[in-house]
Amino acid sequence: MISGFLRMAIGALLLLSGAAASAQSETAPAQTIWRLLDYIAVDYAGAVSQGRVINQLEYDEMVEFSANVEQRLGQLPPKPGRPKLLTDAKSLQAAIAGKADPALVANSARRLGQALLQAYPVPLAPEGPPDLGRAAALYQENCASCHGARGDGRGPQAAGLNPPPIDFTDRSRARERSLFGLYQVIEQGLEGTSMESFAALPAEDRWALAFYIGRFAYSDAEAARGEQLWSSKETVRERVPDLTTLVGQTPAQLEQDLGEANGTATVAYLRAHPEALAGRTDGSLTLAKDRLEQAYAAYARGDRGAARDLALSAYLDGFEPVEPLLAARDAGLMHEIETAMAELRAAIGRDAPAEDVRARVDALRSLFTRAEAQLSPESASATSSFLGAFTVLLREGLEALLIVIAMIAFLRKAERQDVMGYVHGGWIAALLAGVATWAAATYLIGISGASRELTEGFGALFAAAVLISVGIWMHGKAQAGAWQRYIAERLSKALSKRSAWFLFGLTFVVVYREVFETILFYATLWSQGNGGAVAAGAAAATVVLTIIAVLMLRFSKTLPISQFFTYSSALIAVLAVVLAGKGVGALQEAGIIDVNPLAGIPRIDWVGLTPTVQSVLAQLAVLAIIGFGFWYNRRAATRMAQAAPR
Repeated sequence: MISGFLRMAIGALLLLSGAAASAQSETAPAQTIWRLLDYIAVDYAGAVSQGRVINQLEYDEMVEFSANVEQRLGQLPPKPGRPKLLTDAKSLQAAIAGKADPALVANSARRLGQALLQAYPVPLAPEGPPDLGRAAALYQENCASCHGARGDGRGPQAAGLNPPPIDFTDRSRARERSLFGLYQVIEQGLEGTSMESFAALPAEDRWALAFYIGRFAYSDAEAARGEQLWSSKETVRERVPDLTTLVGQTPAQLEQDLGEANGTATVAYLRAHPEALAGRTDGSLTLAKDRLEQAYAAYARGDRGAARDLALSAYLDGFEPVEPLLAARDAGLMHEIETAMAELRAAIGRDAPAEDVRARVDALRSLFTRAEAQLSPESASATSSFLGAFTVLLREGLEALLIVIAMIAFLRKAERQDVMGYVHGGWIAALLAGVATWAAATYLIGISGASRELTEGFGALFAAAVLISVGIWMHGKAQAGAWQRYIAERLSKALSKRSAWFLFGLTFVVVYREVFETILFYATLWSQGNGGAVAAGAAAATVVLTIIAVLMLRFSKTLPISQFFTYSSALIAVLAVVLAGKGVGALQEAGIIDVNPLAGIPRIDWVGLTPTVQSVLAQLAVLAIIGFGFWYNRRAATRMAQAAPR
């Protein structure tokens, strides 16, 4: 049994790693092309001026890079938007060959880069504010030897390098380089130079380095003025609502919108203090709205694949980060948005008319506007934080509690206290793993929306599969005489070390799934303030769960063994159905399983009912398997009773 558990766990890990590798292999070529275009946009002005070549080496590089762009575009997976990208790439090549004006070339390169990212979406921003303290140490360790301790390109190893290391303090160059562009160079390196790839570093470290490097061209005085602007001018905060906006635009673009002085000061402040954008839930929904518009644009031009990916990104990257907080404040609105997002992806998948997709996008934007009102700081209160913390822990904890209590009660009935430690060890280990998850998500890595949904989905389906067999087994023992025969013939072998470790594994998976989701909810609630109310809500829910556990254990002691197994098998069967629905729903939200909505069926979270064909079929399949198992148990018991000597 334990070997089967390990095979399933390893299979799930391979599936997740395979999906990640596939996603990376598809986005890496597009990232390389974008980096080349960004390099052209930034450096062409140093090669050509007034129609004349002023730096032959730099110009030859621009010609080479533009040819490379066209070649690499031709190697991308076919999509409807690719022919237009190739046409624009040829135009860019012709402009460079004709020594066109630098502003024209820069605009052409940036437009081509934006179109590329719409057709072949790639991760555009960090999951959270980078750790600049860690970035300082990483820079000294990996970059200062060439670029210098102050970023001026005069490190001890800079002499003899051709081309020389970039001077990050060069303001004219820095204002044309986005943080996303810096991140791409850090991740992939730069061909033909001594700049190597640092892809081995975690994404969080690469983003931190990009922010740290992006500060060198700006002074502390400018950052101080930017802080004053940020705190006093709503227009500045509206112009940079989130990290995605900050990293995706160049300082020159922000200067054009806010004025040179204000734009420079704002860039200086936000690159030095990205935490100023932390917790801005409206920013995340701005990202969701932007991705929806990009999805519709891709759909309208016939690129169904890009539209599907962008619609999924709108949910996972834009809405998922604020979903826990919205669920605590307005669960009904949260479910309405989830349903609308699923229906949009389904419409794209079935090639619905463009007007239908446009109407669904507009409806979602209206829902997001309502959500922004619910998520605004003034909507936060001690009462809402308390109720959110209480309901989240009570809801998530109850599922795990029911299963753990059923196993504990079973072991007591079987008088197998010697293996009780494996059950307790399972839920304790799950709690410790939950603490480790919180620490990792807070200090080391960011947990993406996709990772969350995949963890919840695969965990729920694994638990449902195990509970089906456990429920049918328990139902069989509820039949007349079955328990007595089991005691006499099998009990001594049934709870061997192998089965005991299986109990540990089942307890761990079931409890960790609920702990994982609860942690993400609590992290969001805590970041909104009212920490005392959140703690009080958690304490109140813990008290209620404890009372439920005590009552269940006392009640199970008074039940005859056959009734105990009857009730326990029914409870576990219900939980298996619930988890099957939740698991499929989570994998649908992660984009792993297709979505076909079912009209007229409500969404009922507490029974795991999601109004989609796939989710309902999964629950019906579990019901059918359990029903057959229960029927077979009764039939076997009847035959055995008839065959017994009278």
